Order: sequence, then structure tokens, then C-alpha cells
Amino acid sequence: MFSVSNLHAYYGQSHILRGVEFTVGEGEIVSLLGRNGVGRSTTCKAIMGLVKHRGSIVFKGEEVGKEKPHIVARKGIGYVPEDRSIFPTLTVQQNLELGQKNMKKPGRWTLDDVYNNFPRLQERCNVLGVHLSGGEQQMLTICRSLMGDPDFIMIDEPTEGLAPQMVALMGELIANIAKSGISVLLVEQKLTIALAISHRMYVMGHGKVVFEGTPDSFEKDDTIRKEWLEV
Repeated sequence: MFSVSNLHAYYGQSHILRGVEFTVGEGEIVSLLGRNGVGRSTTCKAIMGLVKHRGSIVFKGEEVGKEKPHIVARKGIGYVPEDRSIFPTLTVQQNLELGQKNMKKPGRWTLDDVYNNFPRLQERCNVLGVHLSGGEQQMLTICRSLMGDPDFIMIDEPTEGLAPQMVALMGELIANIAKSGISVLLVEQKLTIALAISHRMYVMGHGKVVFEGTPDSFEKDDTIRKEWLEV
């Protein structure tokens, strides 16, 4: 479904990513772990064409590494940024409708699907985005991306700042996304949710991948946790 090889990225003269490589299979949840500042979010931005980069980014057999962000999105790659980026002066339903790729041809996730999975969003459908709680905003931005009918979605720090009950709900949502056939790249710091729902995990350090494996193999490797994750 998706692969990245020898990916380098830069902010000005700063060399952030230094040869990142990973793959994501169809319907698979892959977690990208690491301390703050190692390049996890930059990886997502490079894939979307939002930062200067070089290397190979292949989606469904097609090289997309040199495409503009809107072209990358139209090809079926969704992106949920860490800052959520909802439209604060639009209602919940207006935010969701703006995410639709084709109003005349709904994708796998429709408004009804969103509201059935998240009754809270239906209850708040006429509320402006600015008045939503952090958890509601996170639900909204993920569901808005799903309305664009992606085949692959990158979700950056979805549980940051959320209450434990909302963290569990996010885990269920991401698992359901994968069950619907959408591949997921999850950038996350909470090991509990990553271990619970991921099929495979990558750990980044110093701008490159330093570990690849299953949740089981990760839990058996104390060295990786101590050297690359613990503060």
C-alpha cells in the first residue's frame, strides 16, 4: 500500500530526517514512536509535501514524493495534523462537509457513518468548532479526513492532552478505521495505545528508524525502550 525509502527532510539548513524507511500494508495500523524532536511529525509533513525533502514515497505503486500537497491528498492520502486545524468559525457539520472529496459520490465514510460512530458529534453538529472540547475537536478532525475517502491516513498525536476515557475512544476509532480497509500511520507517544492497536511499530531516533517490529517484539526489547523512548 505505502512505502518510504531513503527519506531526507530539511527546515532551512537543518537536516531533520536522515534516510527514513518504512512500509504500511493495506488495512494495517503502523505506529511511529520516538521522543519529541526526532522527526516523526516531520515525516508526515514530508509525505504530504509540506516540507523540503528528497527520497522515495510510493503510494499504491505510484511515486508521489514530488507532488503538491493537494495532489497527494486527492490520490488518497489523508493527514490529521497534531494541531487539529479545524475551522473554528464553522459548525461541526460544515467542517465535515468540507472534508468530502466528491459531494455527489460519497466514500466509505459518510455523515451518517460519522454520526453513528460518534453520537457526540451529531449532538454538536450545529456547534461552532471553537466551542468544542479538545477531545471533540480531535474526533472532528479525524472524521473530517475520513470524509475525504482516503486509502491511507496519517494521524499525528491524536491522544495528546485528552482524558483517559477519550484516549480509549480514540483507540477504538483508529481500530475501526483500519477494519474498514484504510491503512493507518499513527504518530504517538502513549505506548499503551500503540501497543494495544498496532500491527507493527517503528521507533525513530536522530532522524532515522532505529527499530522495526511487532508490539510483542518491542515489549521483549528493553534496550530500545530505555535508549530511544524513556526520558
